[in-house]
Amino acid sequence: MRKIAIAVSLSIFIAFLIATAFLIHPFGYPPSEMDDYIIENTQSETGANNAVTAVVFDYRGFDTLGEATILFTAVTGVVMLFRAKKKREK
Repeated sequence: MRKIAIAVSLSIFIAFLIATAFLIHPFGYPPSEMDDYIIENTQSETGANNAVTAVVFDYRGFDTLGEATILFTAVTGVVMLFRAKKKREK
């Protein structure tokens, strides 16, 4: 029964991989409507001269804040682990 479940799961995963491979846009495919919107409205909506900066800090600000929080938490956890190990060695 376990081998059947693994085979079915693997088959579904491979089917999704193949479907995804066929649905990917080819390299150099014309930009989407969102790309055009960001390029045209970045300066007026955000005041930033750089569109990449505007996307990271203005359009996707909460996402960037979440990523920074996760990174800070991970670094803090690693520092706490090494500090605890150092105290035990003394």
